[in-house]
Amino acid sequence: MDTPRMETLSMETAAAIDRAMGALVGGALGDALGMPTQLLSPARIVELYGPVEGFVAPAADHPVSKGLAAGTVTDDTEQALLLGRILVASGDGFDHTRWVKALLDWEREVKARGSYDLLGPSTKRAIDAINDGVPAEEAGRSGDTNGAAMRIAPVGIMMPLEPLDALVAKVAETCRATHNTSIAIAAAAAVAAAVSCGVAGGDWRTTSDRAVVAARQGAERGHWTTGGDIAARIDWARGLVRGKAVTDGIRLIVDLVGTGVASQESVPAAFAVLEIAGGDPWQAAVISANLGGDTDTIGAIAAGMAGVCAGFRRLPQEHVARLKGLDIAQVRALAADLIAVRMAKSGSGKDAAA
Repeated sequence: MDTPRMETLSMETAAAIDRAMGALVGGALGDALGMPTQLLSPARIVELYGPVEGFVAPAADHPVSKGLAAGTVTDDTEQALLLGRILVASGDGFDHTRWVKALLDWEREVKARGSYDLLGPSTKRAIDAINDGVPAEEAGRSGDTNGAAMRIAPVGIMMPLEPLDALVAKVAETCRATHNTSIAIAAAAAVAAAVSCGVAGGDWRTTSDRAVVAARQGAERGHWTTGGDIAARIDWARGLVRGKAVTDGIRLIVDLVGTGVASQESVPAAFAVLEIAGGDPWQAAVISANLGGDTDTIGAIAAGMAGVCAGFRRLPQEHVARLKGLDIAQVRALAADLIAVRMAKSGSGKDAAA
């Protein structure tokens, strides 16, 4: 290989790593900004904080975030990074045993820190089942909430967008132990495809379009469960808020899309936030924090998808510097490892967004 080609590849790789970091750190911004407002109503958020426009400490009586400092990341970011490390360690497959053990170890560590933000309902139910002897492939058959989608970004970083069925298959594989349902896999596939498209250089509109296609494929996997079609709801939610002012868009998301932990609410809500924010990562985080409901997860997903398109260098560094519980050097190392796997999978090192 001649020198010019090596230099070009190096620049491509550096750009991909920057976008991968944009996804992970952008997600952390949305997570941390939504930390003090999660589970609260929009009215209660205004009563406690006024409109949230920056990092604030949670109220002393907050049900899950009490005691955390402003700017602290939560389970959304920690589990995403954990999944990324398991993906790198697993090689071509996915080590379910290591993944389940990692989740259990993580929860013990969180409890030791005195945090109340533990495993989500679907993951907790699945882990309990596995501990009772249920095979991993069966334990996740009722997991339909947003836990898989909230932590799926590393799969999108690692897997090229095409062939799409390979990306969706990897998403489904990582969902098997905890979220092995059609609705959860569809939601996670949508987010992973958006991130993968962004790593390849796609803009936020293109990533949203690709997400809808991936959600349709994801819905064909796992155990069928009732709930609104993820692909249709993402498409509808985007159109619902398109061209609306921020305050009107927030009202529509809260009143019509929903902001609960159900995949069919929070994931379409995140894509609607991305639409209102016009692809701006910080704006996506701010909008999410003021929605009420599952604000940290919606923020993590929306700002992560915006962040991958913007890239790490275009994130607001003054806010990145205030994040607590996130080691940027470790994030950079993980992003580089995931991109190395991606480059190997894509062959030439080139990757197309469309």
